Amino acid sequence: MFMGAPTVLIPQLRKEANSTDVVTPEMASWLSSMSAYSGIPWGLILPLLAYRFGRKHILVLISVSVLIGNIIFYCSTSMTELIVSQALQGILAASITTITIMVMSEYTSPKYRGVLLAVKSATFYWGVWISNAIGTFYHWRNIGIVIFVCSIYNLSSIFYKESPYWLATKGRFEECANIHRWLKGTGEDSEEELRKLISSQQEHLSMKAEIEGRANYRKYIKFLNVLRCESFYKPFAYAIFPTCLYHFSGKMAYTVYAIDIIKKLTSSETMAYGGMLVLDAVTVLGMYLGCGLAKIARRRTQLLVFSSMGISFLFVLSIYLYMVNLNILSENKFISLFLLTAFSLSIGSGPIIISACCAAELCPLRYRSYFLCCLSLFNSTLMATVVKFSPILFKYSGAHGAFLFYAISSSIFLFLIYKYMPETKDQTIQEIQDRMTRRDGRGQTNRETLLLKETDFTQ
Repeated sequence: MFMGAPTVLIPQLRKEANSTDVVTPEMASWLSSMSAYSGIPWGLILPLLAYRFGRKHILVLISVSVLIGNIIFYCSTSMTELIVSQALQGILAASITTITIMVMSEYTSPKYRGVLLAVKSATFYWGVWISNAIGTFYHWRNIGIVIFVCSIYNLSSIFYKESPYWLATKGRFEECANIHRWLKGTGEDSEEELRKLISSQQEHLSMKAEIEGRANYRKYIKFLNVLRCESFYKPFAYAIFPTCLYHFSGKMAYTVYAIDIIKKLTSSETMAYGGMLVLDAVTVLGMYLGCGLAKIARRRTQLLVFSSMGISFLFVLSIYLYMVNLNILSENKFISLFLLTAFSLSIGSGPIIISACCAAELCPLRYRSYFLCCLSLFNSTLMATVVKFSPILFKYSGAHGAFLFYAISSSIFLFLIYKYMPETKDQTIQEIQDRMTRRDGRGQTNRETLLLKETDFTQ
């Protein structure tokens, strides 16, 4: 809802002041991207806090921060206060690729993990749609009232049980087993997952004790050695491919600047607001369609098929607008909206939901904090930069040029996914990690063993 608020908030402020100078294009771009930029340091801090204190306490911290930021948002009387409220949501933006991934991957069984991660991703666009709907028909402050209700609900994380995976990393195996069975039952698959988890962490803690008994070592050597481990850099590279595909498709930019983009395509403010709500609704519909398919379809197949469809619509839209620009074709605003709607449906069913699934499923048990720090840093920087500079791209290259850029750039990452990305459906986190690396008898690569004997890898 915070991401969707600037889309309708900015036009209302300009209309109330009867001037576009009250929110300049530069200020609008900062307002839209501030939460992502301010989330960059939190992306480094949250995984380390979660490693030290567990998942539950960090969820409470995030919930309280969101509540405070929302109060400032609702009471804002200037652009400075609005930007401060968005900056406070940086911890929330960072949590999407850190704590959320930890919780969704650790608390759920492989059988249902993909569907639940897909539903989680769809909920994000539900929030965007609700914000835009409220801002279309009512004053933008009403968005803050709904967010307040959501913030109170988020505080229910106080009653969460701690993650069994985190308990295992701390050597609290009895608590780990009790909560794991409470969450996932005592079936054969669940017990096998629990056995592998405890066995892996026992070996992990044994090596940690051996290393800590040696001479002191420097922290930056530890980090460099972790980066060189195959079980770190391979899943990280695979995880950023769908993330890049999602952001370079321009979907987030179209969502944040929907009114301005549709107004350029249709030359109608009324149609811009209506088109914005339709596109948001279609995106949510596509994501729930993708949720259903995630239960039966393979991750790679679903990602490749729907991404290819979305990119194709971008190319067609770019060519169509370019021909209109050259006066070869007469402009029909309904064709433009249809192509943009078809694109939103395709991207919603593919990259938006699968990128979250892949990030959660590829995140290794070892180096989890390092992995999520790097992933969050990358995701926040990329999302903020794409949102920040999209207005410049549309201004200087035109709509046809911007759509062409997004189509070509996302095609590059689609090819990389086709060539390199592995399948992760219905596999435990430990199984995915084992399949991506060549294992010796002790359950890790020979090269990795040599590297980690020089360092502590518990984070």
